Amino acid sequence: DRTTRMINSFLLRFSFKVSYDVAVVGGGIVGLATARELILRHPTLSFVLLEKEKELSVHQSGHNSGVIHSGIYYTPGSLKARLCVRGATLAYEYCEKKGLPYKRCGKLIVAVEQEEIPRLKALYERGLQNNVRDLSIVDAKGIREREPYCRGIMALDSPYTGIVDWRMVALQYGTDFKEAGGTVVTKYEVNDISMATESPAGSTEGMKYPIALRDKQGNEVRCRYVLTCGGLYSDRLSQISGCSREPRIVPFRGDYLVLKPEKHYLVKGNIYPVPDPRFPFLGVHFTPRMDGSIWLGPNAVLAFKREGYKVYDFNARDLADALSFRGLQKLVLKNMTYGIGEMYRGVFIGAQVKILQKYIPELSLSDVLRGPAGVRAQALDRDGNLVDDFVFDGGVGDVASRVLHVRNAPSPAATSSLAIGEMIADEVESRFTL
Repeated sequence: DRTTRMINSFLLRFSFKVSYDVAVVGGGIVGLATARELILRHPTLSFVLLEKEKELSVHQSGHNSGVIHSGIYYTPGSLKARLCVRGATLAYEYCEKKGLPYKRCGKLIVAVEQEEIPRLKALYERGLQNNVRDLSIVDAKGIREREPYCRGIMALDSPYTGIVDWRMVALQYGTDFKEAGGTVVTKYEVNDISMATESPAGSTEGMKYPIALRDKQGNEVRCRYVLTCGGLYSDRLSQISGCSREPRIVPFRGDYLVLKPEKHYLVKGNIYPVPDPRFPFLGVHFTPRMDGSIWLGPNAVLAFKREGYKVYDFNARDLADALSFRGLQKLVLKNMTYGIGEMYRGVFIGAQVKILQKYIPELSLSDVLRGPAGVRAQALDRDGNLVDDFVFDGGVGDVASRVLHVRNAPSPAATSSLAIGEMIADEVESRFTL
């Protein structure tokens, strides 16, 4: 609104006088959760959060399936497993405390082929090792009791899985941050992170705040330390501070279909496939939403723009970056057939519906419409492997030693966000003298 714009304009115009102990770059759910955690731990320090968009939480945090995951899929003992299980518990507690709406509608992971049963049973064992709550295996009758229109031969039932509007949650983190004394500046796209060459004008504090964060308009924010949570731009933020460009971010767009309202009765909770280890992504699923809609999908295709939510969105630099990266070239070669299938299903939705009909045979092409899309910031290494866990990056030298980059916060980062915030805050405290 107008008041916010005036306050931001005032802040930026006089930012040469504004200095902070810690600047957090990136106003998505990970940046907001971490900023909140840091200011609650260190209420006497000054914090600023810088976001390039005019609002917070508009990209991955506002374009996702809205699921609260329970932690079934992840390797026992891994960071992802521990953070997801703890994060889900914290998320439910947080929503209760703040009065944010959610639904614990459960999830079925359904085997429709005999060959999927060993993988399903292995998932069950993995979930038990990860301490996922209330897991059970159900037969075809048990599937029908939970999802009357779903057909399968066996399923893993996870009643602790839920749904929430993650953007609403992220914005509440931002409110907590501001109420604790934090400053949020929107429309501030950081394109330079460097050592300041002189004290801020009018300052008597010398070089207490040695790092300068500048935007394209020449505005400058000073700070002692920087934490970046840049999502789709995490590799570029790392690069401008003198840190490594790898792992590289490659954007993958996921297109959803939506079920027509008169067909909502077909789906009660989340219905997921048994993951196929041959393929890099999970596969299509049925996801009820907090607004009552039901999303089907997504596929996974290379996006021609890092924030390209439409099929024809295009950015020459983003596309050239992706196609010239050896890691993407290797990933494509390893998954050529899968990739072509994903593109085909993105264009011809009848092919997507055909896969969905394995789970709900009553579904027909006339029951669905094209829906929204999200873009996933997929970190890739140079050998074409999906980077599947969290990556932190700092560096040596004057600037890099004062910067911590969160290079990869993979799905389920929203579910895990409060636990991730704790972990990143621990990392900040271990690297910097706050």
